[in-house]
Amino acid sequence: MRNSTGFILWVLIGSFGLLWVLADVNFFDAMQAGPNTLGSVNGEKITNEEYQSRVQYYSNAYSQQTGNSLSAEMRASYENQVWNELVNSKLLEQKMDELGITVSDQEILDMVFGDNPAPIIRQNFTREDGTIDRAAIQQVLSSSEFSQQAIALELQLREQRRQQKLNNFISAGLQVTEAEVEQEFIKANSTADVNYVRFPYSEVTDQELEITDSELLTYYNNNKDRYSRDESYRIQYVTFSKLPSASDTAQIVEDLQELRDPFENTESDSLFLARQASSTNYNSSFVESEDIREEYQAVLDLEVGEVSEVILTANQAVILKKEAQRGNEIKFQIMSYNIQALPATIDLANERAADFEFFASEETSFSEEAESRELEVKEAFATKGTNFISGLGSSQQIMNFLESADEGEVSDVFELNSDFVVVEVVEVTPEGYRPFDEVRSQVENMVKIERRKELTREKVQSLLSQNQTLDALAEAASKEIQTVNNLRSSATLIPGAGREPMVIGAIFALNEGETSNALTGNSAVFVVEVLNKNEADLANLDQQTRLTIRQQLEQQKLQEFTSIWLEELRDNANIVDNRSRLLR
Repeated sequence: MRNSTGFILWVLIGSFGLLWVLADVNFFDAMQAGPNTLGSVNGEKITNEEYQSRVQYYSNAYSQQTGNSLSAEMRASYENQVWNELVNSKLLEQKMDELGITVSDQEILDMVFGDNPAPIIRQNFTREDGTIDRAAIQQVLSSSEFSQQAIALELQLREQRRQQKLNNFISAGLQVTEAEVEQEFIKANSTADVNYVRFPYSEVTDQELEITDSELLTYYNNNKDRYSRDESYRIQYVTFSKLPSASDTAQIVEDLQELRDPFENTESDSLFLARQASSTNYNSSFVESEDIREEYQAVLDLEVGEVSEVILTANQAVILKKEAQRGNEIKFQIMSYNIQALPATIDLANERAADFEFFASEETSFSEEAESRELEVKEAFATKGTNFISGLGSSQQIMNFLESADEGEVSDVFELNSDFVVVEVVEVTPEGYRPFDEVRSQVENMVKIERRKELTREKVQSLLSQNQTLDALAEAASKEIQTVNNLRSSATLIPGAGREPMVIGAIFALNEGETSNALTGNSAVFVVEVLNKNEADLANLDQQTRLTIRQQLEQQKLQEFTSIWLEELRDNANIVDNRSRLLR
């Protein structure tokens, strides 16, 4: 130690200096603070500002359309939608950069001042006579007063044009051939009249099936992909009801009772209902006495201008006022309040849930805390990628929590439609294949289905070898012959037989007058006789129809390819999602 004193001293001095430098640049504060961006796509940042801005846009749009604010559940759904939109947008922008897809200033000018302006220009600058107001466009683009609007407009036009170029680039490799157009026309317009005999698989009894464990294992090993599972979660939870209490209902009844006299004495019923925020609007119509709903029959015993006592319906408390009467017709108004939990009741439930969550996560175990408060602990199961949770219904909030939570972790309080909920993660099962013992019954069912198909097909083939005609086959099998007229080639359903697209395809491969071999369908084996076959005549395929079919096929191909292509971009991208660390 004495001999190494100098070396140790220099190490300590160097370490002290390094710590001093790191502290000076707030290194440790940054480490403690965690990530400073919401996420990234292949290194390109997604900022919290752009994320929150887009969430706020959807929130404002929802409020404008419905007049209501976003619930916690709907906000969680929009947040997921916004995240996916931002990720997809970054991926597409990166791909367009890679492909060298750019938009020139001249293209933007053409979109604004050209003979065929962009839709957003037509939408905002069209006169009443349908012409474009060029002067108004010029004012927006040149005036300092509209500088921010002009910048936003240019960015939107540039992005639209760039996206259009990308779509054109993709669709260029997805050409629809003349043969495909003609095939689609023939498929949509060809029909056939057929007779068929159907042999349902359900006619094979369990006694005829001999299934060994070896066959089950072989099927399981050969079809493991059918029994793959996504990450799943076993949870337990407690709920705190937001439903109205008896005192809430009593308060609503009392409030309406106090409005009886003012309602009776008001000079304007419509204004009164609006000012008192009635959940039922003013109605100016007269109603026949016999057409009045049972719960409102009390209005028949009122004098004109008189108001009834409070009436409780399934979900409302109401008072009725007979406004006028002519013969057997009555005009009456309904002053109503929905029976719902009052703010104080909801606040109390929220406080109880928050109090439980604190002690369950900090002081005692989840189950012990629930037991001490005499709360029922329920269990549920959820799978990643699916919002439905057994016992709780659909909840994006809870799924967001589960996908980043550890076993034993207790959630914050979630607000659902009728309850506040606190969740504990009991078990997280990683994705993989479900073990054979867990899916044995499912495997056995599938093997039985395949065996029933096999035995039915063998039976029908044996009968066909001895009975060449459909009549003889039906008689030998004690079956009835079914007839279908005008069966379309594009159909997927056979009347009286269910969904059988493979069988329909096989029918139109037969010639008129021909009888098929055993055709294996979804629910039965079929033997079909084609009585008449009317194949579409290409001479009837005019240019307009040809163009329409081509556009439909092109759009279909583009949608299918773009969806798969975007999914592949996501799979191959380095996507970092820090939302669970920054926003929770």
